Order: sequence, then C-alpha cells, then structure tokens
Amino acid sequence: MRVIALIAVILVALASPAGADDVGAAQDVIRAQEQAFGRDDAAAAYSYAAPAIRQIFPQADIFMSMVQNQYAPVYRHRSFEFGEAQSAGDRIAQRVHIVDANGEAWEALYTLERQADGSLKITGCSLLKAGQAV
Repeated sequence: MRVIALIAVILVALASPAGADDVGAAQDVIRAQEQAFGRDDAAAAYSYAAPAIRQIFPQADIFMSMVQNQYAPVYRHRSFEFGEAQSAGDRIAQRVHIVDANGEAWEALYTLERQADGSLKITGCSLLKAGQAV
C-alpha cells in the first residue's frame, strides 16, 4: 500500500504545471527589479523592462522618474508579497500584495513575457488600492 501511495505522490509531482518554473523565474525578475528600486539603481531596474516599455521610456532615468511618480507603492513600501500567478505560453501574470510606506494596502498585477533570448521581461504593472474594483 505504501508503494502505491509513493507512486501516486511521484505522479502528482510530475504532473505539476509546466509553468511552475516560469512563475518562479518571473518572481525572480520582479523581485530583482523591486530590489533595484530600493537601491535607486535605475539602470538595473530598467534592465528588467520589456522592449515595448523601453520604447515608451527610452532612458533609465526617465523610467525611474515615472515609477517614482506613478508607482510610489512599488518604488517604496513596507511589504511586497507574491500572490496568485498564471502562466500561458510565453506570458505570465503575477499578483503582488503591497503595503506602501504609509501602511495602505495595494494590489499589483505584473505581466511578463519571454523574450527571443529566453529571458523574461516585465511588460506592465497595473496598480490598484486593495479592495477597489478593476
């Protein structure tokens, strides 16, 4: 009976979503950018932005200024915790629960896409106060 249970556990583990590794990689990218913001390292933070974002904000300092002004909870916060994620093909959506510097709760939805070189880049971030309707 134990052998059957062990085989069942192994089969369940093997049947885990193929996107699980991609979600972990996406979280690594988001976390790296979040840490770059914390160090005020514009070049590093900008390096995680997808080409479409780089077209809109053609220089790292312009990108950083936009984040500081329009995404203050992402730029400076008390907590930054990953929530639910979804993966479909080369795209990943990752929710992040944020408590800003003033103690207010926010919900961020990051989107990422795998690039031709195999890297994941952030294609967008939507930010809402927690409890607000989309």
